[in-house]
Amino acid sequence: MADNGSPLRILEAHDPAVRSLLHKSYPGLAEVVRDVALVLAEVEAEGDAAVLRYTRRFDGVDLGPGGMRVSEEEMAAAYRQVDPVWLDALQRSIQRITAFHRCQVPRSWLEPEKSGQVLGLLVRPLERVGVYVPGGTAAYPSSVLMNTIPARVAGVAEIVMTTPPDREGRINPHTLVAAAEAGVHEIYKVGGAQAVAALAFGTESVRRVDKITGPGNIYVTMAKKQVYGQVDIDMLAGPSEVLVVADDTANPAFVAADLLSQAEHDPLASALLITPSRSLAQGVQEELARQLALLPRREVAAQSIGTFGAAVITADLAQAVELANTFAPEHLELMVADPWAWLGRIKNAGAVFLGPYAPEPLGDYYAGPNHILPTGGTARFYSPLGVEAFVKRISVIAGSAGAMLAQGPDVVRLAEVEGLFAHARAVQVRLEELGGANDRQKVR
Repeated sequence: MADNGSPLRILEAHDPAVRSLLHKSYPGLAEVVRDVALVLAEVEAEGDAAVLRYTRRFDGVDLGPGGMRVSEEEMAAAYRQVDPVWLDALQRSIQRITAFHRCQVPRSWLEPEKSGQVLGLLVRPLERVGVYVPGGTAAYPSSVLMNTIPARVAGVAEIVMTTPPDREGRINPHTLVAAAEAGVHEIYKVGGAQAVAALAFGTESVRRVDKITGPGNIYVTMAKKQVYGQVDIDMLAGPSEVLVVADDTANPAFVAADLLSQAEHDPLASALLITPSRSLAQGVQEELARQLALLPRREVAAQSIGTFGAAVITADLAQAVELANTFAPEHLELMVADPWAWLGRIKNAGAVFLGPYAPEPLGDYYAGPNHILPTGGTARFYSPLGVEAFVKRISVIAGSAGAMLAQGPDVVRLAEVEGLFAHARAVQVRLEELGGANDRQKVR
């Protein structure tokens, strides 16, 4: 901890500690994997009985037979409990998120060729999708919106939500109202690996889904990993991350506030500042100590900053951006004099926030782009959750005699080299019927 009481370290870019921040370790992961495998196997074998048993064990509540699904009465009660002003804000957020995701809708297409052959692609929505939303003592209505809205825009027929109950067997009313407003069709008071298992395998109460999306704790993440193949999943989400690239024009109070906005999520969250300005780093260090003292979740935030946070001093902004690309952060803020000039150099990030008035929480709640983003460096190859995650593509090939005569001989040659002579023969018989075969083309 710095002399000013801040948990934020100031490191040089060449310090080995900077590289170590890229590689988080999770002690006890093997045990988690084994525990999750057991839960999945028991839910697959026993259905509701296993789900209810694990809900009693992990959430401390006995839902009883038929008690997993949220009733219409519970939904009506939730609407009575929420502030109408909050509901208005939620509805405006839904409008913005919906408008953004409508721009992503992929289209089917068919392209005729001169030979008469037609090639194309059919885009079809998934039939039934499961959305996991963290819950229990916390409430994340924003995660409900970000999971559900792109699925609804894609045309998914049935959207099912699972979320852990509190010890009274209830779901936070804000979460329930967000689900209703966003278009969820079924809600189940189940969390953890048992919820993932119920969605993947199906039980007496929960019909299986085609895909599971949404973040959760390590047990949820490992459960999603293990059921992949039985169903599709969106991604393996890890702890939250924010990386701020800033120069000496940045406001230290803004930077500190944005670092803390992610650090308060989880002791494993990452909050990094990369800057060529040592004076800015010192200013952020001091400001962070001041703001930290005001936070209700200051212990969580302090642990996160102290373990996985740092201010990294680089030679210049070019090196800062290069280092940011190496980290491939979930959230990347460009708090520099001319952020647009640097945007073209960004290769790896879940979402990019430009300028002093685009703080990461704006994206979490309201701007429009999805806040379910790749973490742990997976932005190198993964994208934010979007409409395309809720559709599948079906190839279309309509043949013609002309195309067969033109393309068939090449297909025969390619198939023969692979030793798949029945493949070749399926084309050869058509060439012979069309009178386009010769001895060289015939299958041995």
